[in-house]
Amino acid sequence: MVFYIAVMFIALFVIAGALLPEQFAAGASAAFAFSIEKFGWFYLFATFGFLLFALFLAFGKYGKIRLGADDDEPEYTTLTWFAMLFSAGMGIGLVFWGVAEPLTHYVAPPEGAGSQTTDAARLAMRYSFFHWGLHPWGIYAVIALSLAYFQFRKGYKGLISATFRPLLGSRVEGPVGRAIDILAILATVFGVATSLGLGALQINGGLTHLFGMPATIGYQLAIIGVVTVLYLLSATTGLDRGIKILSNLNLRLAVLLLLFVLFAGPTSFIFDTFTATVGGYLQNIVQMSLRLTPFSQGTWVGAWTLFYWAWWIAWAPFVGSFIARVSRGRTIREFVLGVLLVPSAFGFLWFAVFGGTGLHMEMFEGSDLGEVVASDVTMALFNLLEHLPMGMLLSGLATLLILTFFITSADSATFVLGMMSSEGDPNPPNRIKLTWGILQSSIAAVLLLSGGLGGLQTASIVAALPFAVIMVLMCVSLTKALEGETKDMQKRERRRQKKLDELLEEHS
Repeated sequence: MVFYIAVMFIALFVIAGALLPEQFAAGASAAFAFSIEKFGWFYLFATFGFLLFALFLAFGKYGKIRLGADDDEPEYTTLTWFAMLFSAGMGIGLVFWGVAEPLTHYVAPPEGAGSQTTDAARLAMRYSFFHWGLHPWGIYAVIALSLAYFQFRKGYKGLISATFRPLLGSRVEGPVGRAIDILAILATVFGVATSLGLGALQINGGLTHLFGMPATIGYQLAIIGVVTVLYLLSATTGLDRGIKILSNLNLRLAVLLLLFVLFAGPTSFIFDTFTATVGGYLQNIVQMSLRLTPFSQGTWVGAWTLFYWAWWIAWAPFVGSFIARVSRGRTIREFVLGVLLVPSAFGFLWFAVFGGTGLHMEMFEGSDLGEVVASDVTMALFNLLEHLPMGMLLSGLATLLILTFFITSADSATFVLGMMSSEGDPNPPNRIKLTWGILQSSIAAVLLLSGGLGGLQTASIVAALPFAVIMVLMCVSLTKALEGETKDMQKRERRRQKKLDELLEEHS
């Protein structure tokens, strides 16, 4: 039932967007404006709360509880685990925005800073770290931990609705539970479609730079079609082959590109920028987490921070389900610290290398990167690489990296959507995965047709709002379950101690 209802909603959405793109875009824009105006504050509080909750679980009394039986060992090596986290979590986005976001903020900074000034450069790097650092991974950690705990520790189905059993009891098997799973599927589809649309735009930008391919909607739709075939082929090979192999390939290509730019670019400037920005980020994290502009009526926070928070929340069912699936056997403390710190640190380094190099070229070398970003964000990365040795080779490597990230993200999403729509089956049937693969590519195509990058952003924010409420309740449910288990463990420990004392007394 969950599968058919969700497919019906998505199919209606695709048909409406394809037949009435202008009306669809107008309706989506109105929904976007309503969400930002009425619930922007809620996105900020909820996202900051998820991060604090994850840290509380890691360093609190529940940290030693294992996600599985007490003697379970992790299924994947730590390096492979990190590669899967990175590839599923934000691979395409890092490549797309690594150069473009810092330069965009440098030219059009947050309120209070002048354009293209030293303060604008500092804020540009700080907010790039902020948008791609601890907060998104805090969102992922909360939902992934909930799913892994209830599935591997409690033996429940790997469904979002199963995490509500402490609150709803047997009602998770009825209409309420199904509604939760359908909302999770819809949020996932829109969140993933946003990334696939970004990937298509970036691949088109790379091919334009390399071969002069026109950057038109027709070519972008063709790219989506070709890559859809590739990731559907990968999806049929299973988790331990297609996704695992591609995730490791992604990480190697990303590290190779990063190291080359690090040492071919302004190395000292990059490390100085990394150090200074980490300090500014940690010093201002609370203020940035709750920043709105009610008195000036500014639009910057809505266009950037709220878009990102909604995008991460929309991605959370997909990334959370995938992370949970590959994290069995790890303790809560190990899990949270691994999910929060390692991908965040890599993201910080990525933005320091690519964003820092872009700012150095713009500020001290007289390049025109700022103008390039203002006219076409998809060309920012390739224009930067052009200024480095072997620029065309690097652009080819970057395009290949985007392609493999595209395939991995879509492949992982079809796996997770199949799992969520087939009663939590850890190995969903290929026919269900293929159905979701085609539908999510169709949505990406419709969003591009109806509004390009703006349409992608709008869909994420609107789809994330109801699921953010679900995530808040999920935190309550998980806390209740962990507290109950802790009390049971304490009772068992007291009984064992009492029995031991009685035996010692008898013996003496």
